[in-house]
Amino acid sequence: MPKLKPEKSYLVPAVSKVFDILELLQREKRWLSLEQIYQKVKAPKTTIYRLLKTCVHRGYVAQGPDGLYRVTSQPRKMCFGFAAQSSDMPFSEIVTTSLRTAAVRYGVELLVLDNRYDAEIAVRNADRFVQDHVDLVIEFQIDHSVAAVISDKMAAAGIPLVAVDMPHPHATYFGADNYRIGYSAGEALARYAIKHWKSKASWVLGLDLEQAGAFVQNRATGAFSGIRALLPGLAVESFVRIDSRGLRDKGYKLVLEFLKRHPKDRGILIAAHNDTVALGALQAVRELQREQSVAIAGQDCIAEALEEMKKPGSPFIASNENAAETYGERLISLGLSILRGEAVPPYNFTVHKMVTQESLRAGDRAIVQQRATGRNSNQNHSWDGKSAPSNGPAWRAPGESVVPDRRPGK
Repeated sequence: MPKLKPEKSYLVPAVSKVFDILELLQREKRWLSLEQIYQKVKAPKTTIYRLLKTCVHRGYVAQGPDGLYRVTSQPRKMCFGFAAQSSDMPFSEIVTTSLRTAAVRYGVELLVLDNRYDAEIAVRNADRFVQDHVDLVIEFQIDHSVAAVISDKMAAAGIPLVAVDMPHPHATYFGADNYRIGYSAGEALARYAIKHWKSKASWVLGLDLEQAGAFVQNRATGAFSGIRALLPGLAVESFVRIDSRGLRDKGYKLVLEFLKRHPKDRGILIAAHNDTVALGALQAVRELQREQSVAIAGQDCIAEALEEMKKPGSPFIASNENAAETYGERLISLGLSILRGEAVPPYNFTVHKMVTQESLRAGDRAIVQQRATGRNSNQNHSWDGKSAPSNGPAWRAPGESVVPDRRPGK
């Protein structure tokens, strides 16, 4: 019986070429070079190259160290484990959503577990990833005391580890350059004091996160440095670090107690570890009706913080946009590069952009809409898919300035 010929209008040429390549590799049953495949498959060499790379990425074709190709016997999807910081933290939820979207796009299975902002649960989740034999783990937890424990479990199981926002031993780091984002927050606070308080400030509070260790605490260190650069006359004793644990309730209680101890002091600058803590501080400021004497800067530009910054006269004056919507794309791409044996930088820093009340009025409202809808706005962040070099500046959007590195010895 003759074969039925499908109407040509229904055929997809690129898909047909993929099958031509796979059928050729199956017939030959040996490693073939790009040139050999090109000679037998009627298509431009650049098209064949891209189709081969796609087949390698999806597991249907293997590429050897010498660049030769062969068909794989049993293609399978990669499985990544993602330990989310906490489903109660808005920034963490944005990262989780972006990872789920990117995993689907890249054809990667994603096992998501919730660390619930708890060190013991984070360790249990690490055990679960080992038991399930995932190919790679993306760890987002903030307790420095269990970082080595989690890293050791992954190393013993031979599972590569990517650590988000807090370094773990032997892991590839992905996240914020904490000193730099802290520095830009400090500059925003200092500029506010210069404009509204005639360059005077009585206190600078750094609402810190001690349990995350020195690397993450560089947010407060950077904030203090940024303030000192523009307000060099402030006394050393004016700078106070307080452990907020990154929690809203803790930020509220600490700031409430501080303001009650200093009822007549004006010009209080607060650099919060994240927007969640900053909103807790704001609650305390409003409760004591101290809005005119306090300025607060946060991190992450979560929706509630941006809505607050839009209100006239709000003490919440600035927050760093850290492009959480791009985390998923970059993390999945980074993980696949690691599994392919490619060289990757040990530190992969994310974009950061300081958003202030003034910049929102001047045109940054797209960020508010993006946060409100949870949409990944590619028109706002034109990342090209390449990780920043380990010793270079963080990736940045066109026209965006980078905070100068004023760390000692730099």
